[in-house]
Amino acid sequence: MKRLIKSRRIGPVFASLLLGLGACERSVDNEPPVIEPLQVEGALSYDAPPVGISTAYTVAANDRIKANFTGPLDIPRQRAERGFIATIDKKEILTKDGRAVWSADLANALTGDAPSTVHPLLWQQSQLTALHGLFEVTDGIYQVRGFDLAVMTVIRGESGWIIIDPLTTVETASAALELVQTTLGERPVSAMLYTHSHADHFGGAEAIVEAHGSENPPFPIFAPVGFSEEAISENLLAGPHMARRSMLMYGAPLPIGSEAAIGIGLGPTLSSGRISLVLPTEEIGPERTTRIIDGVEFQFMDAGGTEAPAEFVFYLPDFKALCTSEVVTGTFHNILTMRGAKARDALRWSQVVDEILLEFSDEAEVLFASHHWPVWKKDEVEQHLRLHRNLYRRLHDQTLRLANSGATIDEISALLQPLSFQEDELSVRNFYGTTEHNVKGVYQFYFGWWDGVPANFNRHPPEARAKRFIESIGGVDKAIEIGKSAFNEGDYRWAAEVFNAAVFAGNEGEAHEWLAATYEQLGFQAESGAWRNYFLSAASELRSGERAGSRIGEGTTAFVATIPTGVLFDALVTRYNPRKIDRDPFTLNFRFTDTDEVLSIEVGRDVAFPRMGIVADDPIATFSTTREIFDGLITGQHNAMGLVVTGKLKISGNRGAVSDFFDALDDPKSDFPVVTP
Repeated sequence: MKRLIKSRRIGPVFASLLLGLGACERSVDNEPPVIEPLQVEGALSYDAPPVGISTAYTVAANDRIKANFTGPLDIPRQRAERGFIATIDKKEILTKDGRAVWSADLANALTGDAPSTVHPLLWQQSQLTALHGLFEVTDGIYQVRGFDLAVMTVIRGESGWIIIDPLTTVETASAALELVQTTLGERPVSAMLYTHSHADHFGGAEAIVEAHGSENPPFPIFAPVGFSEEAISENLLAGPHMARRSMLMYGAPLPIGSEAAIGIGLGPTLSSGRISLVLPTEEIGPERTTRIIDGVEFQFMDAGGTEAPAEFVFYLPDFKALCTSEVVTGTFHNILTMRGAKARDALRWSQVVDEILLEFSDEAEVLFASHHWPVWKKDEVEQHLRLHRNLYRRLHDQTLRLANSGATIDEISALLQPLSFQEDELSVRNFYGTTEHNVKGVYQFYFGWWDGVPANFNRHPPEARAKRFIESIGGVDKAIEIGKSAFNEGDYRWAAEVFNAAVFAGNEGEAHEWLAATYEQLGFQAESGAWRNYFLSAASELRSGERAGSRIGEGTTAFVATIPTGVLFDALVTRYNPRKIDRDPFTLNFRFTDTDEVLSIEVGRDVAFPRMGIVADDPIATFSTTREIFDGLITGQHNAMGLVVTGKLKISGNRGAVSDFFDALDDPKSDFPVVTP
């Protein structure tokens, strides 16, 4: 395949029309469809909210998917099962204190045909992502799949194993490496690569290092340019909020079963062990780079700014194998994640996939990624890349076409359904990201959160708005009546809005139960594993009254140690609550004796502002210790008073001001309300 690039000047008038700058009429295809509820024979009316069963409308919706899908179901299954070698005998992977971080129960639960409580195509996707063990990609390349959200790839080098993406947690990475060593033969690890800056691809790294009996890696670790900064920063400033929403997105409150958790579409689920971060010894890119790593040629291509801010893909000519990292997997991915993150660039994403297509598809005989299973044969590799390229490009272009014609964010989401080439090809279905959600990600990327409607610019907050809505329609009883009517007609989207308003208006009883039942039906119909988990987790919280907290924090002292001091203090001051301090503005100096670093913090009535490398002339106090001790202090491993007594922490000046500053830092919460007020 040859690259053909042409340059052409565009006249100003044409350019204006092309960019949507000229006046234009709202075109016919921009009229959002009228969504009518399904008409179902023999549908039941419920006087009380059902629990754990599919209504006739949900059964009909899932049956319709099953009946209308005309694509091949066997191809993904053949790919997922191909090359299986072995798996672990243990049914669980445990922490040192005996807590399970992974279980084979999910795979065992996903047998037979899809029940009525699961979207039939998501059921198969979940069956395949739950397959666990060691698989051969091609001679010399292997994958451990099903132990975690991501996949660990192992390449046979001249002297040892080259590890690609050591999973999310130390426990699952250790089990994966042990399976490789016992099955394929004992070899040292000769190198490790992180394909991108998300924790499910580097969190288990410490296990790989520890397997060599050392604290520091005795082998090189490669990562894409910007990895260290992005791996640390993406979840640091907004970490607690992301963690809370992640619990809903990944189904943390849910048991395993056909009425509950069945996976997330991208993989089985996140393991719940200890997350580590071993920083790379070298970052690659952004220019095209070829490296020989333990005798194996790697041709790297920068893919940053697509699925992750720092990411690369690579081609292995010795194996005719292409690794697409998480840029191209076995599902539609997220432009905007449900856990919360910066909106991603769908245009750049499509262009990178096209570059991969141009550069490598003529040679590559197998494509593997950091999730799911490989694709074999040149023509199927090329088709796989082309489908994903077109998926993100169509999403980008059509969102902008409709926006530039005047359609609002919600209208565009409705107008872009369905995507024709998603209908028969499972690898680009909405198993993780969805068209509805991704349209809004593209819109946000260009236009922000506001849809341009003045009434939506400065709305009342949710509780105040809900109370006004409920009052306007005649009270909670009337709202529940309206919501029940919508529920019994199968209009679960409207029922959810009405019941949610009743909940946020303060109803603690009936509205909770009806909203939970509504979320459950929406979850049972969801094609996306992430949507299903979010709906069903929300239903679980409404019924139990218990909110899922995060296990994030296990092993945090080691993670915090990798954070640059300036970044760490930027994160700390996001917790500053001025209402907790009653003191005139002051300045603190900090000195870290082991790293020879200094900074000052101006603590005011509204803001605390850190200045890295700056020493204030007139501080109210100076705080002096090692960075290591400070890390233990802020993670709760050390007691400040004990450190002062032993001389490991020195505070000169006004100790009360130091205490006041730290007391004014809110403790992050991992179980704050999301589903309820």
